[in-house]
Amino acid sequence: MRTYTIMPENGFHVLGKSDRSEAATMVLEAGETTGGADNRHSGSDQWLYVLQGSGEATVGDASVGLTPGMLLLIEAGETHQVSASPDGPLQTLNFYAPPAY
Repeated sequence: MRTYTIMPENGFHVLGKSDRSEAATMVLEAGETTGGADNRHSGSDQWLYVLQGSGEATVGDASVGLTPGMLLLIEAGETHQVSASPDGPLQTLNFYAPPAY
């Protein structure tokens, strides 16, 4: 058994992984955006859970607002972009199956 402490830091940090999955935190500062039209994980599903803050995710052609407690599935191969609102940072916990990083 392995345990990890979730202490989000600015940027993207892999917390741990196995052969089948991995966990990471991401913190986007107010107004910051990551990803875009070319951003995809061709062989991995990404589950994005919002810990704190708000923002917006665009997956393919669909957009959704992000708020604490929300869980978003980005399926393997889907293009995606995540943006923090201008009001403050967006903190997420992400799971990839299989590992993407």
